[in-house]
Amino acid sequence: MSGLTRRQFVSVMLTASGALLVGVRAASAAADPKVPMDLLGEPLTSLGAFVRIERNNRIVIGARGCEIGQGVMTSLPMLIADELDADWNRVRVEQLPYGYEIGPDGPTNRYGPQGAGGSTSVTDGWKDLRQAGAVARWLLIEAAAQHWQLPHERLDTEAGHVVHPDGTRLAYAELVERAAAILPPAEPVGLKKPEQFRIIGKPAKTVDARAIVTGRATFGIDCYMGGALTAVMLRCPHLDGGVESLDDSEARKVAGVRDVFVIDGPVPGSSFDTNLATGVAVVADNTWAAIKGRNALKVTWKPGPWAQESSAALEAQATEALKGEGVSVRRDGDMAAARKTAKRTLEAKYQVPFLAHATMEPPHALIKIEPDRALFIGSLQSPGGASTVIANLTGLAREKIEIRMTRAGGGFGRRLENDYVAEAVMIAKKAGKPIKLLWTRDDDLRHDFYRPYGLHQLSATLDRKNQLTGFAHLCAATSMNYRIARKKERPPGQGCLEADDFPAGLVPNLDKRFFPLESGMPRGPWRAPLHTFHAFAVQSFIDEIAHETKQDAVELRLKLLGEARELDYSGHGGPKFDTGRLAAVLTRCAEAIEWKRKRTDGRGVGIACHFTFGGYAAHAFEVSVDGRDLRIHRAICVVDVGRVVNPLGVDAMMVGGTIDGLSTALNLAITVKDGQVQQSSFGDYAVARMAQMPHEVEVIVMPSEREPSGAGEMGIPSVAPALANAIFAATTVRVRKLPLLAELNRRL
Repeated sequence: MSGLTRRQFVSVMLTASGALLVGVRAASAAADPKVPMDLLGEPLTSLGAFVRIERNNRIVIGARGCEIGQGVMTSLPMLIADELDADWNRVRVEQLPYGYEIGPDGPTNRYGPQGAGGSTSVTDGWKDLRQAGAVARWLLIEAAAQHWQLPHERLDTEAGHVVHPDGTRLAYAELVERAAAILPPAEPVGLKKPEQFRIIGKPAKTVDARAIVTGRATFGIDCYMGGALTAVMLRCPHLDGGVESLDDSEARKVAGVRDVFVIDGPVPGSSFDTNLATGVAVVADNTWAAIKGRNALKVTWKPGPWAQESSAALEAQATEALKGEGVSVRRDGDMAAARKTAKRTLEAKYQVPFLAHATMEPPHALIKIEPDRALFIGSLQSPGGASTVIANLTGLAREKIEIRMTRAGGGFGRRLENDYVAEAVMIAKKAGKPIKLLWTRDDDLRHDFYRPYGLHQLSATLDRKNQLTGFAHLCAATSMNYRIARKKERPPGQGCLEADDFPAGLVPNLDKRFFPLESGMPRGPWRAPLHTFHAFAVQSFIDEIAHETKQDAVELRLKLLGEARELDYSGHGGPKFDTGRLAAVLTRCAEAIEWKRKRTDGRGVGIACHFTFGGYAAHAFEVSVDGRDLRIHRAICVVDVGRVVNPLGVDAMMVGGTIDGLSTALNLAITVKDGQVQQSSFGDYAVARMAQMPHEVEVIVMPSEREPSGAGEMGIPSVAPALANAIFAATTVRVRKLPLLAELNRRL
């Protein structure tokens, strides 16, 4: 949004009912004199603006982001409401649709960034959404100034009213007609100073919490459309496999089944631009008939080129790969020389498994395709990607594709891919009817873009004073760039090994190398992708160094971080990494868990910290192990995510991230045998039960005047290493392979 004039930036309109609508406009559209200064979208019937002020002085604010449980349906409207000086108790929030349009200069999004990934929603909206609210407030003040014939500067606003110097108040609704006739200022409107915030930084309940807990909230899987048929798929269980033979005679006899046909998957080795796997679609009048029809199918599957792939073979491949040279990711100093002169060298290997996203709401898609338009309704993380997929498969122009976004029952990166959207389009085209595609849990677990598998080999060199002189991180993994066209130009190690991540810049000699593994498993982002993949190895190894050299683990980390300074960081969340901020959350976490207190009751304490996507977090756990039972007595999470928009939201994200991290670290792994994923339900992909979790996660949010960094993913990477470190402190068993419980039980 940088470089826009105020007239380009904001559009204003008075609706037929007298409501003032204010929204951000795309620069290309606003610059065209032929484009009227109307609001983006249809007034009232289809909310297309960020702000609607109605006759009863209720303010409706549009939420532009994909709500996948990270709270942006609350936090983003708070940015607008604060600058508008709205009464938050009288604000109603409505989800905006996807805003693709064609302007004179080409494609634009009328609302700005709408995807959900990388914890960027708040950072993306921090300035432009506040500007939308500030300009609306300016227009209302100007309308009051004209009414009272007073200078603009003498008036103030409070809780949905413009205030006269003598205390007289005019409701925003009383000013809408005059305000709608005023042009926005040519220059940017000044934003509030932090000390003027009345909504930002104050705890706000989730705007649709009541609807969620009463079952009235609409998730994508809840949506229906007149005339739509239900579809399910029986997908090939073999990686890149196909259909050898199909007998659908019994399926077609099921009452309500309308049609059965094969949907081809991508050619082995080609990009996953559409669907993931070949399968047989069953189209029926309802879900029950569709599933019964699927169960009646008799299919002989043809194994694909990965028929020999297994978890054991992949581990053997990784072990062998690490004997080679690999691809250099970063080299500082001379690690080879550091090895020669080292008084001591330590080495360890850590293994992390494939992970499924396992969102509580499985993939689904509801779509209607007409000759000149299409309508999609569902839960997404990348509406732009969904729009592109639909356009490519139908030949429709993207501006003819309407996408209505709903609240999603989780995302974690799964919905960044739109293979399920592609499937629905392909089925709808063959069926010639609107289609509601449903995935079952076994579909979801066996056909995913899995977090990569990896084997980390770490080594450290130390001098006579046990000072760390060198650090090597060799990573053999299934690259996350696999068969994704938009990622083909990225470095092979991206998403598995970050050049500037800890302890880069903190040790004189550094060697980071990546070793790509051959695998047919589809891969993709999984909540805090890179950081959950490697933080377990790095932060566990730091503890091992501390133990072997008889140093305090917290003090060793603080010594490495050194004096507070900013280091260059080329990865997502940069361009800088602040050592002082990470040291601060680590120190505060150690204080909260009473790190220095000696435990004599068989309990152990572990700690870890990490920099993720511009945020800083540390975790500490106090645990005990009785036989094969692991008990987590205390759980501490300390986080610095810059200025907090909604404290309740950040607290919820940290609790959720911690629980997710614990569940994953303790139990979860996707395994492969004979080219097939072995897990198919929560029975064999066992998310944690309540008894495994701590009674409370104590969250401490560090005060900060820095701009927000987001919070959705920061609370998970340091969980697994802190837990592993605590288990070691309690048992002297060092777990280097995830999931922790299986390995711990094997070692005890």
